[in-house]
Amino acid sequence: MLWETIRLAFIAIVRNKLRSFLTVLGVVIGVAAVIAMVTVGQGSSAQVSANVASLGTNVLILRPGKRMMGPGTRDTSPAFTLRDVEALEELPVIRAVSPNTSASQTVVYGNANATTSVTGTTAAYLTVANWVLAGGRVFTQAEERQGAAVCILGETVRQKLFGAADPLGQTVRIKSISCLVVGLLEAKGAGSFGQDQDDLVLMPIRTVQRRLVGNQDVSGMSVALQDGVSATRGIRDISALLRERRRIGAADEENFSVTDMKEIASMLSSINTVLAGLLSSVAAVSLLVGGIGIMNIMLVSVTERTREIGIRLAVGATAGQVLTQFLVEAVVLSVLGGMIGIALGLALALVASRYMLIPFTPDPLVVLMAFGFSAVVGVIFGYFPARRAARLDPIEALRHQ
Repeated sequence: MLWETIRLAFIAIVRNKLRSFLTVLGVVIGVAAVIAMVTVGQGSSAQVSANVASLGTNVLILRPGKRMMGPGTRDTSPAFTLRDVEALEELPVIRAVSPNTSASQTVVYGNANATTSVTGTTAAYLTVANWVLAGGRVFTQAEERQGAAVCILGETVRQKLFGAADPLGQTVRIKSISCLVVGLLEAKGAGSFGQDQDDLVLMPIRTVQRRLVGNQDVSGMSVALQDGVSATRGIRDISALLRERRRIGAADEENFSVTDMKEIASMLSSINTVLAGLLSSVAAVSLLVGGIGIMNIMLVSVTERTREIGIRLAVGATAGQVLTQFLVEAVVLSVLGGMIGIALGLALALVASRYMLIPFTPDPLVVLMAFGFSAVVGVIFGYFPARRAARLDPIEALRHQ
């Protein structure tokens, strides 16, 4: 009996193809939007976690100046120095310290050139930021002390300047510096904010200070804590040392900031979750609109098929059977819309993931929930037209031509 009812429902749906398509369109859009938004949101969160992991574990970021600044204010806090770096390296809680000073420069090799970020740092940069060499070597201590003209290329810069050729041992020009390429970094891809992490050149920090930026400032430091040392303890010890070195009184405000990378990751993940939730809520409204569309079309269908309903009731069909027939038609419409919406939503999420360079991480639970919700929409919004059909008087129904 049920299969016969389902067969009749399909016949009724196919009989009015255009109307059926327009009816399920709202459900299709709603389900597709929910799945696409949630999948993209989860992919973004996974990408943030991966990017933070690629920056190293248990890492703190140190910057001169206050963390929060009002509009129009100018921070005159003194920069860090290499002596600050040496002092921090003596702290027991610290495994490695990576100073950095960056400048945007054009790197030239032959007829090729690339404008990129040239970062002055030390060999510890690879340890702290979790970089891996694809070839060559890091700076030696002698090269760091002397401010030697050596460099390590990121993958993006390597491709722009050398293509398929091997850069190791070649010389590139940065401003007026002839720089020997001693190492190559493995590719990391896009960062948390979409920036290309591979678009950089590393040089000894003293080389950048003396020959590119013309000062002894250290614009920031990345600090890797010892295994087992909590971020709270690390921040406390680092802050105490820097307050002493920068002669900050007990009652005075710090003129530097120490940020935990896990804190940044948590904040970004929370933002992604909230945005995905808001967008999914908006998309869910489409399901509601689709349900209302199903109810309206089914009401029209009841009006058009009153003669058919009257005949069925006159030959012995019960009100329950008529109600079941129309209810099944509504559920079939919403389920078809749900299935098409799932396929469309996953396809949109896949395209968006490829375009945004984030993982494609569909959640089976979300897919099942969206599909189940579409079926519920059919039951809820199909019940009222079905009940109206079941309550028709057979004599009155047969009078309709």
